[in-house]
Amino acid sequence: MAGAAAFALPAAPAAVAGTRTVHGLSSFGDLKYPADFLNFDYVDPAAPSGGRFSAQLTSTIGNQSSETFNTLNVYVLRGDGAPGMNLTFDSLMVRALDEPDSLYGLLARSVEVSEDGLAYRFVLRPQARFHDGQRLTATDVAVSLRLLKEKGHPEISQVVRDMTEAVAEDEGTLVVRFAPGRSRDLPLFVATLPVFSAAYYEGRDFEASSLEPPLGSGPYQVGRLEPGRFIELERVRDYWGADLPVNVGRHNFDSIRYECFRDRQVAFEAFKGGAFSYREEFTAKVWATGYDFPAVKEGRVRRETLPDATPSGTQGWWINTRRPAFKDARVREAIGLCFDFAWTNKTLMYDAYRRTASYFENSDLKATGLPSPEELALLEPLRASLPAEVFGQPWSPPESDGSGQDRALLGRAAGLLREAGCVRTDGVMALPGGQPLEIEFLDLDPSLTPHTQPFVRNLGLIGIKGRIRQVDASQYQARLKDFDFDMTVRRFSNGMTPGPELREAYGSRAAATSGSNNLAGIADPAVDTLIAAVTEATSRPALVTACRALDRVLRAGRYWVPMWYGATHRIAVWDVFGRPERTPAYGLGVPATWWFDAARARRIGRL
Repeated sequence: MAGAAAFALPAAPAAVAGTRTVHGLSSFGDLKYPADFLNFDYVDPAAPSGGRFSAQLTSTIGNQSSETFNTLNVYVLRGDGAPGMNLTFDSLMVRALDEPDSLYGLLARSVEVSEDGLAYRFVLRPQARFHDGQRLTATDVAVSLRLLKEKGHPEISQVVRDMTEAVAEDEGTLVVRFAPGRSRDLPLFVATLPVFSAAYYEGRDFEASSLEPPLGSGPYQVGRLEPGRFIELERVRDYWGADLPVNVGRHNFDSIRYECFRDRQVAFEAFKGGAFSYREEFTAKVWATGYDFPAVKEGRVRRETLPDATPSGTQGWWINTRRPAFKDARVREAIGLCFDFAWTNKTLMYDAYRRTASYFENSDLKATGLPSPEELALLEPLRASLPAEVFGQPWSPPESDGSGQDRALLGRAAGLLREAGCVRTDGVMALPGGQPLEIEFLDLDPSLTPHTQPFVRNLGLIGIKGRIRQVDASQYQARLKDFDFDMTVRRFSNGMTPGPELREAYGSRAAATSGSNNLAGIADPAVDTLIAAVTEATSRPALVTACRALDRVLRAGRYWVPMWYGATHRIAVWDVFGRPERTPAYGLGVPATWWFDAARARRIGRL
């Protein structure tokens, strides 16, 4: 059977020896909030309830797609997952958005941690309930963790592979054990995973695509939906955890609706027409020129630019090194030299962005200058396998002259290709084996086509034939899962405390795992070693050092053509919302901490 019964629980383990009991977890043991805290500082405890929040999904988990959906099962590889399903499940703990990496108890009221850090006993709240009224027990949590390890989406299953055991001691006590050498943040990752009903999955295939709403325990449950168009999540009126300190002032909307659009311009027109009420703008041209419609002029739609203190993430064209044509780093660097950021920023993006250079841009994790002695302590044992440049200034994409066709950079690109054994004949650049060097840029959205087209033209100037291939969302997801592309655009978010997710994005095992985030196919033992140093760092200074060393090595690999970043959030909203005075440093808190303001809605005629 494919459901929960396939994961029969072993006998309860012996007691966790030498424990310390805590009310929260963080990477380095530092917690802002005491055990008796009443609510997070960035919420309004008196926030009213009611109304609706509507938006388009902008960040994804698991198999989710922002353009469409055909399944409500978002935590497996199969299908295109619906937005918002994370709101229907609770987890053992929940993150505080005003701390870099701290978690506080939701399902778990306390945690006992063994002296060696390899065993965690979670004591559950006895009042925890699923939406059908049944008690949520340690067995449900244990079964959920085991299912996710065995059958979950690779971005989960690959991270939790060093979780060796999840066992219910009794209905209210769960013990999770980890392998020696486990990554520092693995227990935190496990504590934030969704918890499913073991009874619900008895006899059901956990990996199946399905539009049957699964049984959850979270603040919302599935309401109306139309596959590929919209889904509504309805607030659970008798939600068991509503009054917990981690939930006070949160989950204020009666319903949350996510709209799906396959085209960004269509989505923008829908927002302008009032089809949904919240929009985060990612296109500088639209932000600069598109918000002149009547609702903005009349004050019914307002715009704000809010600071973003988190690392900017890695957005760019990722080069699939699994393809023979892109094995040589010199070829990859040559490709990148053909992108003229200065021209693109000035001509298409109103000089709104800065060029990304680092995998940890906009943070102190970014490598700068020469390696510090602490970085060298990590890098020297790997020197034989690393490019010499790793031990100098970190690589950054060179500045162009902004002409759109910088002859000096194009000449350097052609020289690198010659060094790599490529030969240009009759205007066509051929690889050492004689095969023409061609690149297909895979995408599902035309919004970046104006940025890619001049890149393709410049490639043509040095004999590389480029073409843009736009496919529908389902085909795009399938091709990414199978790594069936030459180059593609993707942005990966980074937190202030990077951990196991780095393995899934840049680790050797993930390079060979279908559906992983390692789009570039990075399979470098030196990278694996430095990722281990990051995940095993026992202090924030050690974490910063390891990230900077890793950044140097990844940048030397030329695995992507970095795009751009802006250290702000640009948001536009129909003026129907209230929000706390404080915005948390490490997230917007949307929609969890906002609320519907009936007076504002009445003023603009949207009540």
